[in-house]
Amino acid sequence: MFSIDKFIRPHLLSLKPYSSARDEFEGEASVYLDANENNLGSLAGGVDYNRYPDPYQKAIKEKLSLLKGIRPEQIFIGNGSDEAIDLLVRLVCEPGKDEVILLPPTYGMYEVSANIHHVGIQRVALDERFQPVFEKIAAKQTDRTKILFLCSPNNPTGNLLNPDTVERLIKSFNGLVVVDEAYIDFTEAPSWSTRLFEFPNLVVLQTLSKAWGMAGLRLGMAFASPEIIAYLNKIKPPYNINAVTQELVSAALDKTAQLQDMLQVITTERERVMAAFNQMPLIEKVFPSDANFVLVQVANANDLYAYLLERGVVVRNRSTQPGCANCLRITIGTPAENDHLLGSLKAYSQEKSVA
Repeated sequence: MFSIDKFIRPHLLSLKPYSSARDEFEGEASVYLDANENNLGSLAGGVDYNRYPDPYQKAIKEKLSLLKGIRPEQIFIGNGSDEAIDLLVRLVCEPGKDEVILLPPTYGMYEVSANIHHVGIQRVALDERFQPVFEKIAAKQTDRTKILFLCSPNNPTGNLLNPDTVERLIKSFNGLVVVDEAYIDFTEAPSWSTRLFEFPNLVVLQTLSKAWGMAGLRLGMAFASPEIIAYLNKIKPPYNINAVTQELVSAALDKTAQLQDMLQVITTERERVMAAFNQMPLIEKVFPSDANFVLVQVANANDLYAYLLERGVVVRNRSTQPGCANCLRITIGTPAENDHLLGSLKAYSQEKSVA
């Protein structure tokens, strides 16, 4: 049976976490003289912001618990998913000794976090359909391999990973399997968070930056066993989510009807844009997408990227990523923005045909 205690870096097992002023009592008081705050108020918008925020974001976790069907003690909230990624590497990987497995092309912060903590990286490229190859991944695992990162839907390719392969990997991997679902809201597929009770080594990441439209607030989530979440809370900064973010996110989580409306617009526009791409000779391949972006392959990505910039359109050139030669990743924008993009692509085609 998997036990997270066997994977925690030894010195963290006995770590005594920082005890914040708000950790040391329950209930309400009339006079707070415990945290060296400025009791006169705040220059940033009133009295409220002179107080430290809830270090465990209890109000948000209660709403997420109802929304996601996950117990509050199974939820970690971070400053974006990037904080959860960083803390997971820090939690189980000994610098200069342990390693993680990445499946390129994939989200770049897994590699950045590993490098920051001087953790080794084993790379197992996705196949030509951007799917994981179980046998190749299994062959890379050693007793030093502590985390397998899976991104589904994958960034930058946009596709969901095969669920049967993902399940085999979770069951067989002797370490943490982190499934990053930043784009899960744009699909009809169930979240792996619905199966946490089956897999004690599973960590699922989600974010409010994409479908919920709150990238500027920086709030990400990790869902896992209560034991893993307790360790993440133990090593996180005491007040990692500021009061403004907590207030705005809590209010936004009540607007699920508006979320569905936005998702409908984005997915409809995604299909429209992809259909237009498929009619353009300059686009050699349109990859399937379960996200709010589309990966396309063209003859000369660098040239097209520069041309779009001249017309005020910024996309992402992913040509340096494995399996993504001459590929651009294009986010689905508003209908007007998408029209501008498509018009720019047609103009590019016309100019090249004349030349």
